[in-house]
Amino acid sequence: MTKYHELSATANKGKKRVGRGIAAGGGKTAGRGTKGQKARTGKKIRATFMGGQGPLVQRVPKLRGFKSLRVPAQVVYANELTGAKQDHFSLYQAGLITTPYHAVKVIMGKSEVSFQGKLEVSGASKSVIEAIAKNGGSFTKVEVPELPASKQKAEKLEAKAKTKAKRAAKKEDK
Repeated sequence: MTKYHELSATANKGKKRVGRGIAAGGGKTAGRGTKGQKARTGKKIRATFMGGQGPLVQRVPKLRGFKSLRVPAQVVYANELTGAKQDHFSLYQAGLITTPYHAVKVIMGKSEVSFQGKLEVSGASKSVIEAIAKNGGSFTKVEVPELPASKQKAEKLEAKAKTKAKRAAKKEDK
């Protein structure tokens, strides 16, 4: 058996000579396929040509730049807070946010903050935290609640797997 260091391979491979006859391996059509615009000599089509369809280069918007895919947090004004304790679910029930399963940030409104309870959301501005602390309340940063639908999907998948296993066991018994 030959060892790796005993191999006699050349460092540079020779250029493939196409169009030198059928026996040479790259003859007749010379790797261009058969007929068509790309097989002809002379005028070549540009790299962005897409056969008459609107080219991708033209379809992409001209104004380039960065567009963030991150969804911004839901905003709640501090003067809208009421009660002893506010969290994602209580803000949702009060109609201040659209979903409790998304980031919420409490910011200062134009009027004074009178909230003095516990605020447990995913974010708040420094001025809101200071105003709540001055009123005798507290702020706790919490994680965004997980959507229970994902748990339900996992349970459904487990149930399907169990039924498949039962069916397979029944077939083996027969």
